[in-house]
Amino acid sequence: MKKVVILQHRLLHYRTKLFEQLRTAGAAKGIQIELVHGQASRRESIKKDEGTLAWARKVVNTVWELGERDIIWQPFPKQLKDADLVVVMQESRILSNYPLLLSRLWSARKVGYWGHGKNFQSDAPAGLREQWKNFLLRRVDWWFAYTGMTVDILTKAGYPAAQITCLDNAIDTSSFKADLASWSTDEVLAAKQQLGIAGNAPVGVFCGSLYPDKKLGLLVASADLIRQRMPNFALVVIGDGPSMPEMREAAATRPWMHLLGVRKGREKALYFRMGDVMLNPGLVGLHIVDAFCAGMVMMTTRTARHSPEVAYLRDGENGVYGDDTPQAYSQAVLDVIEDTDRLARMKASALADSEHYTLENMVQRFADGIEAAVHG
Repeated sequence: MKKVVILQHRLLHYRTKLFEQLRTAGAAKGIQIELVHGQASRRESIKKDEGTLAWARKVVNTVWELGERDIIWQPFPKQLKDADLVVVMQESRILSNYPLLLSRLWSARKVGYWGHGKNFQSDAPAGLREQWKNFLLRRVDWWFAYTGMTVDILTKAGYPAAQITCLDNAIDTSSFKADLASWSTDEVLAAKQQLGIAGNAPVGVFCGSLYPDKKLGLLVASADLIRQRMPNFALVVIGDGPSMPEMREAAATRPWMHLLGVRKGREKALYFRMGDVMLNPGLVGLHIVDAFCAGMVMMTTRTARHSPEVAYLRDGENGVYGDDTPQAYSQAVLDVIEDTDRLARMKASALADSEHYTLENMVQRFADGIEAAVHG
């Protein structure tokens, strides 16, 4: 039986189901999958986003805080030295990755990267860190790419396409879809009424962390212009973060702007059921999958520092790229919500795409890629 080790410097709670299913899928292919993870750093621990798996091997990381960066050394269990493939995250700050990469010079053990291909939110995309990351991306035996956007980065850098698995990064959409389905139409209408939103009023939803990369000033200014054209329009804002004080100030003079804070699970699903469009002019990440599950049209801008999941947006079909001004962005939104036939078509397209970006599909692609890597 082939043995594959996946290293995570900490185990995120939303990844536990992925690893559970991946282990089962690997076993069906005659591949033993081992997960090794450390713990959150001091600065990461405030996020409270760690999960647990009884069968995973937990090690104790060494962490050095250098300025705003955590530099990490993650021990590699001696019992797993005979692995046929080790998959590491593509993070230059994890120093323990380098001996594994170097060992390819003399060891038959293969090493794979799992990552974005580059730092999409880098303040210095042409700087030394990104140059170093670009140099190393060709120094592995296999790539597990987050999305097609990562695949493009790799192939343009000269990495062989035959050694890339596109995972189409996803989360557990089945649970969220169940939460969405658990609310009746009458319950959704009652909840809208409680917020003072008319039953037939168009609703824009923002969901995510509140910080500058989300272009929240553009969101509010654009919503003002939409409201001028559509007096019954409402904006629902879900999330929290460092920009919450500015958002509270904006909501104080806009009774149609509903600042709800963090909402999770079934409660979050209720507000998603109200929405027609996801207003996210700034950074788009994995929450695009949640928007598709609710049949919401994603509205963003090309100029934002998006994560690779923005590759799922098909302009004019399941979402729209608006220009980066309140006038242009609000007009792009109005062009969708004022045309009820177009809105219905796009919502149906978004919902259909939610069937592609699922955890089950991601697991299958991951397992197939692992099989190809160890036998290639």
